[in-house]
Amino acid sequence: MKIYWGRVQDKLERLRANKLFETFVIFVIIASALLIGAKTYEETSRFDIVMRWLDLGITLFFLFELCIRLAAEKRTLDFFKKGWNVFDFLIVTASLIPIDDSEMVLIARLLRIFRVLRLVSMIPELRMLLAALLKSIPRMGYVVLLMFIIFYIYAAVGSFLFESVDEKLWGNISVAMLTLFQVATFESWATAVLYPTMEQYPYSWIFFLTFIFLNAFIFLNMMIGIVLDVMQKESAAEQLESGEGEAAEIHWMREHMEAMAEQLNRMEQQLNQTASQNPNRSNNE
Repeated sequence: MKIYWGRVQDKLERLRANKLFETFVIFVIIASALLIGAKTYEETSRFDIVMRWLDLGITLFFLFELCIRLAAEKRTLDFFKKGWNVFDFLIVTASLIPIDDSEMVLIARLLRIFRVLRLVSMIPELRMLLAALLKSIPRMGYVVLLMFIIFYIYAAVGSFLFESVDEKLWGNISVAMLTLFQVATFESWATAVLYPTMEQYPYSWIFFLTFIFLNAFIFLNMMIGIVLDVMQKESAAEQLESGEGEAAEIHWMREHMEAMAEQLNRMEQQLNQTASQNPNRSNNE
């Protein structure tokens, strides 16, 4: 019985790792996202029965795919040691909530929306991007703090200087910070903020250009640099884990060079010991 179940697990593991099967799962996830979007249109109400059957079919397929992944594990508990597996398990099991129940209909629909996030768990590149983003948040926090300080200083200066221009834009420091956020995002900032201010203060462009230079060019590039640095480290770690790629080759060469250096050191120590044990022989020679 154990031998038979082991063979079944091997077949399930090959099915789970099959590229065509993974591609089909991704296709079903995309179809699920399109189905959720289609339900937001009133024109699709006449296909309500068809869409319910499609939603049921997608839910059952996700449950089937989850059961395959659970059964393919040699130990079931090992499945839950990976965060992405736990995420998929929660999303799939939450999708089993009946959508026809009037009290649970809103929760059921919201949970079905999150099925789109399964794309992240299915595509390794997306997992790497999300992991890099999460790991870069602590370092980005210092940049955000510095940006807040700059925003606060410029908002205070702006509220003191430009309050007479437009009180709705510069009436107090909180409103001024919202105005500066509009400037930082370049959302109609010239026509709505810059030009009206320059009518009374011709040299106010210095204020805005220095603010844009600090936020749009310096701080934004600092954040991009942090994310790229973390992504590079995540890519190198993934290559080391898989044993493929430039990082894995460099690691392999480093390990072999260290092993060769240790062997040379041992040979040198043995030669020194031999020479010290036979000093007379070496002198006669």
